Amino acid sequence: MTDFPFGFSLPGGGKGPDPNDPQFAAFMAQLQQILSTSSGPVNWDLARQVATGLAREGDRSLTATERTEVDDALRLADHWLDPVTSLPSGVTSTAGWSRLEWIEATIPTWQRLCDPVAGKVVEAMGTLLPDAGSAELGPLAGLAGAGGLGGMLGGLGGMMFGGQVGQGLGTLSSEVLSSSDIGIPLGPAGVGALLPANLTTFTEGLERPADEVRLYVALREAAHHRLFGHVGWLRAHVLAAVDAYARGITVDRSAFEDAMQRFDPTDPESMQEALGGGMFEQEDTPEQRLALARLETALALVEGWVAHVVDTAASGRLVGAAALAETFRRRRAAGGPAEQTFATLVGLELRPRRLREAATLWATLAEHRGPEGRDAVWAHPDLIPSADDLDDPKGFALREDDIDMSGLEDL
Repeated sequence: MTDFPFGFSLPGGGKGPDPNDPQFAAFMAQLQQILSTSSGPVNWDLARQVATGLAREGDRSLTATERTEVDDALRLADHWLDPVTSLPSGVTSTAGWSRLEWIEATIPTWQRLCDPVAGKVVEAMGTLLPDAGSAELGPLAGLAGAGGLGGMLGGLGGMMFGGQVGQGLGTLSSEVLSSSDIGIPLGPAGVGALLPANLTTFTEGLERPADEVRLYVALREAAHHRLFGHVGWLRAHVLAAVDAYARGITVDRSAFEDAMQRFDPTDPESMQEALGGGMFEQEDTPEQRLALARLETALALVEGWVAHVVDTAASGRLVGAAALAETFRRRRAAGGPAEQTFATLVGLELRPRRLREAATLWATLAEHRGPEGRDAVWAHPDLIPSADDLDDPKGFALREDDIDMSGLEDL
């Protein structure tokens, strides 16, 4: 009997199992059932199970007081933002989330972020399959089924990505403070949300009053919702950059084969280990570099605008505003373990690399054009600053002296 493709083996190292062995038959039946549940490049059922399993440890239900505090903080934050930006409120409802509630509320957006890249990786992995007409699949023939080797590989890929994404979401759920912590509102449109339990843990090391930290985070959350709620092209712009990045992905054959050798379908942790070494890489092409630069610049501009308007709103009102601003700049620039997990998975770091330069550019625009002129730059993607403009904020501000303010009405 032939070896499994790519060195894939059953637990125990057997490469020539007896199909009549009841233990082997049970293993194959279990694997086939798992593969059949994957209906896309990421097995989101598995991702949800892994994420909630991790998040459940240490999670708790929120008290009525906590939910009231979230609502009060977000409403006050919106009131403070009104004088410093021409963009109206984007928060239509407020919510206090537990870690499990954050996972359920944000999975639809994670699907839009992860599926294009995962799908391209699975497609690229398909080019490494042996020829279906000549390969002797042995016991794997039953797993291939009507979908053939491609269907089997899609199921395996869905499992591996599902386990990896679930691990990342579960870890991230213990770190995030709001729905927009990664720079994009991840929950339903218009829902301003904070995670009180995580805020409590975060506040412990800051030596600032809890209500002050909560209000500062609420300001950031409300500012993100104003931007994404009224700049209609922005979310699509970010997602298009992710799609453009995905189109250039290739798979390292030796890394892929090594991952298959270490992959045990019955052990979710082996999925994490199999992908941990990185089995795909981006093409060093102008298109890839452009896509990455476009995404990094967009995230920097979003975070820079949020930092600028929040600092303006909090100045003179929150005693610790300057210290909190620096804390969050460092937090967003450094990223956390979960963000690094997603960087390993899809090769993308969802954090702004040039946050300080972007904040300076928006402040310079406000100085030269006022809040309305600054915000009018969001009227169309062709108006927003480029990566080069971050090096010359004054030059960009002066170039925009003739900006058409009427575009602001359409935001």
